Amino acid sequence: MTDQNRTQNQLTWKFPKEFWLANAMELLERAAYYGFFIVLTLYLTDVVKFNDKETGIIAGIFYAILYFLPPFVGAISDKIGFKRGLIIAFGLLTIGYFLLGVFLTKTAVIFELLIVLIGGSFIKPLITGTVAKTTNEANRARGYSVFYWIVNIGSFSGKTFVPFIRQGIGLEYVNFFSSAMAFFALLCAMFLFKETTVDSKNTKSLKDVFRSLIKIFSTPRLIILTLIVTGFWIIQNQLYATMPKYVIRLLGENAKPEWLANVNPLVVVILVVLITHLMKKKLAVTSMLIGMILMPFSALAMSLSHGMESFFGTSINIFGILQAHPLTVMMIIGIAIQGLAECFISPRFLEYFSLQAPKGEEGLFLVFSHLHSFFSALTGFILSGFLLDKYCPDPSTLPVGISEAAKAQYYANAHYIWYYFFAIGLVAAIALFIFWVVTNKIDAKKAQ
Repeated sequence: MTDQNRTQNQLTWKFPKEFWLANAMELLERAAYYGFFIVLTLYLTDVVKFNDKETGIIAGIFYAILYFLPPFVGAISDKIGFKRGLIIAFGLLTIGYFLLGVFLTKTAVIFELLIVLIGGSFIKPLITGTVAKTTNEANRARGYSVFYWIVNIGSFSGKTFVPFIRQGIGLEYVNFFSSAMAFFALLCAMFLFKETTVDSKNTKSLKDVFRSLIKIFSTPRLIILTLIVTGFWIIQNQLYATMPKYVIRLLGENAKPEWLANVNPLVVVILVVLITHLMKKKLAVTSMLIGMILMPFSALAMSLSHGMESFFGTSINIFGILQAHPLTVMMIIGIAIQGLAECFISPRFLEYFSLQAPKGEEGLFLVFSHLHSFFSALTGFILSGFLLDKYCPDPSTLPVGISEAAKAQYYANAHYIWYYFFAIGLVAAIALFIFWVVTNKIDAKKAQ
C-alpha cells in the first residue's frame, strides 16, 4: 500500500497526452469564446440595436442554455465518438461566429447565436469529461487546477486582442477573430487528435442523463451548494453583463473594458495552482468559504470609484508612474479580488462535485456542476439589463442635444448597481458559512 501511494504521489503532475491535447483545444476555444463574450452585450446593443433589457434577457438565456445543454449533448457525443464530436463542435462554432460578423439583423443574430450555442454545448462534456477520465484521486485537484489555468490563459489571450479589433475596424469584426480561433481548433481535432475506442459500458443514454440530473436534485448537499455558489457567479458574470457597458458609458469609447476583464484570468493563472496546493489539506468547502467571503468586497470595491472621484478628481497618481481614472483603479482592484476568490472556489467546487458522484458517473455529474452558471446567467444578466437601464442608460436613449451637465445627472448613481451585487455576495457568503457548519456537524456524527 505504501509503495502504491508513493507511485501515485510521483505521478500527480503527470498526465497522458489526451489531457494536454484536450486542454490545447480548450485554450483556442476559450480565446474565441471570451473574445466574443466580453463584447456580446455591447454587440447586441450597439450593433444589433437591442435595448439594455432585451440584451440582458437574450444574453442571459444564451449563457444559461449553453451550460444546461452539455450533459444531454454529451450523451450524443458518447454515441458518435470524441473526435467526431469535436469536429462537429468546432465546425459549428467556426460557422456561427463568422455569420455573427456578416448578418446583423435581430432575427439573423438570434439564429446565429443558436449555432454558437449548440457548438459550445458539445465542447464542455468532451473537454471536462477528458479531464475527469485522465486524472485519478491522487492528482484530480491538480488536474482541475491545470485545466482551469489553461481556461484562463485562453480567456486572457482572447480579450487581449479584442480592443484593437473593436476600436480599429469595428465591433462586429470581433466575431471573425473568434471564428478563426475556432477554425484552428477544428484543424487540431481533424488532423492531430486520434480517435479513441469508446467503451460501450461507459456510454450514457439520454435516459441516463435525466436520471443523473434527478440524482443531483435529490442530493441536498449538491443542489444547496450549487445554489449558494450561484451567488458567486452572479457577481462574476458582471464582468461580461455589466462592466463593459458601465466602463465605456462612464469613461468614453476609448476605454478598454476587455483589458480590465483580463485582470481576472491573470490573477487566476498566477495563483490558482499555488492556492490549490496550499489548501490541499483543507476541506473543499473550507476553501470555497474563503473565496465566498472575499467576493462581496469585489462588488464593494467597484462601487467606491464614485466616492474616490469626488475626492481625487478624474486622475489618480499610481506610485508616481501612471495616471489612471478612479473608476479604472477600483475596477482593477475589484476584478483582482474576484480572481483571487475564484482560485479558492472553482477548482475545489469541481473536485467536491466529482467526489460526490456515484462510481462511473463522474463525467455526467461534472457537466451538471455548471448548473450554477445556468441559474446565475438567468438572474445575473437579466438583472444587469434592468440595472443598466435604470442607473447607467444607453447614451442613444438620452434626449437629443442634451448638455454634458444634464447628461451627467443620468449617470450620477451608476455605482448603485454594485450595491445590489454586494448584497447578493454577502447573502451567499453567509449561506455557505451555514452550509459549512451544518455539514461538518453531520459528517462528525457519521464518523462516530
